[in-house]
Formats: sequence, C-alpha cells, structure tokens
Amino acid sequence: MNEPIITMHNVSFSYQNKPILDGINFELPKGKFMGLVGPNGGGKTTLVKLILGLLKPDEGNVTLFGIPLEKFQERNKIGFVSQKANSFNTGFPATVFEVVSTGLTAKLGYFTFFNKQDKQNILRALELVDMSGFANENIGKLSGGQQQRVFIARALVSEPELLILDEPTVGVDQENVKRFYELLHKLNEEQEITILLVTHDTEIMTEYATDVVCLNKTLHFHGNSEEYCSLSDKDLSLFYGHPVTTIVHHS
Repeated sequence: MNEPIITMHNVSFSYQNKPILDGINFELPKGKFMGLVGPNGGGKTTLVKLILGLLKPDEGNVTLFGIPLEKFQERNKIGFVSQKANSFNTGFPATVFEVVSTGLTAKLGYFTFFNKQDKQNILRALELVDMSGFANENIGKLSGGQQQRVFIARALVSEPELLILDEPTVGVDQENVKRFYELLHKLNEEQEITILLVTHDTEIMTEYATDVVCLNKTLHFHGNSEEYCSLSDKDLSLFYGHPVTTIVHHS
C-alpha cells in the first residue's frame, strides 16, 4: 500500500462552541484521486483548512507526508486551488504568466527575480494545463474554465506532490466542467500528483476519482469510487441528512 500523504486521527473541531467536525479518521495514500463530498455545512472546507494549517484541531492530530502538521515546513509540496472563477476580479491587470509566477512565492520568497529555470517551470505548468498559448493574455479576459486552468498552473508551478481543490468548478460553465475533470485525471495519472477534490459534482467526479470520502460532521463513508457508486439512495440520504438520488455517468 502506498504511504499516506494525509493522515487524520480522531480530529474534532468546533467554532464558537458549535461542533463542525467530530472524530475524523482517514488517510489519503500517495497517488490517489480522492473526492470529498457531502452537504453544505458538513465541514468539507473546514477539513481542508485543517489540512492546510489554517485552523488547529480541538482534538486529534493531522500528519502530512509522515510529519506532524505543526512541524511540517515543506509547503511547496502542496498546491491549493480555491473557488476563484466565480469571484475573480476580471479587471485585475496581470498576465497569465504573472499570475502563475505567484505560485513560486512560497518556494522563492517575495521580491525575487526569476531565473531561466523559473521561467521554464512557469511555461511548463501552463503547458500541463493546455494554456501555454495564453501566457501573455490578461487573466481577466479568459473564461471561467480557462481561469481555473491558470489557477491550477499556479498551484503546479512549485511542483507539488499533493493538489487540493475546494469546489473548483463553481462559476465554470457546464460545458467545461467535464474537460476540467479530465485535466485532473491526466495530472493524477501522468504526473502522479495526489489529488484531494472537494466537490458537489458527484456524478462526474466518480468517473475519475479513485476514492471517495463523504463528510457530514462525521465521516460517513470512506472507500473506493466503485463502492461509493454502489451505495443506495437510502444510504446517501442518511449520510447527507436529506433525500439524495445519484445518477452516475460512465464514459
């Protein structure tokens, strides 16, 4: 079995005395493409913030690459993409190349001049997401789907081993959502990048994810995508706390 990149052991978190997560235990092994699903308010974004070290658990511990979170220093090993397409300032005066270059800040620091290798890394990251032809375009002129590809390139430029995405298809038109998941699948398969994807698009995601975690304050399901697809609507409705009917698409 591949070594776990993320390990959560008995993690609980409350906000203003309101329990958000309770007794979370799970592992994300290296090389997996894991979908994190569940209802709004179920704690998905909170779990991501705990992994990123933006929040500290009230109980339990988080381990990254075998190192306790509080001692983990190699932040360049983790790329993060948030819900940008629906909130990005389209008037922001920056080129695609400049936006992607900001992904090197954690590795190189601020006010650093990029050398030839850095520039090659930026162009390679754009090539990985099929956006190399847009390097000199203004980021605000791109479609939502194209912008999200650029934000993935920014996350990839430091050559991370783990890519975390929090609802990345919000604001992306449906026509480009499938292409977006195909890109993530390609990065997982060909670049061997481990992926943790927070999403509501369970119908499409299950085509590409290897594993699924269903979270609603507690961990209701943790298994492979085939097992998740075999769950009954009754089981899913119990997990989500309201009626759920899943339609699974097969390519």
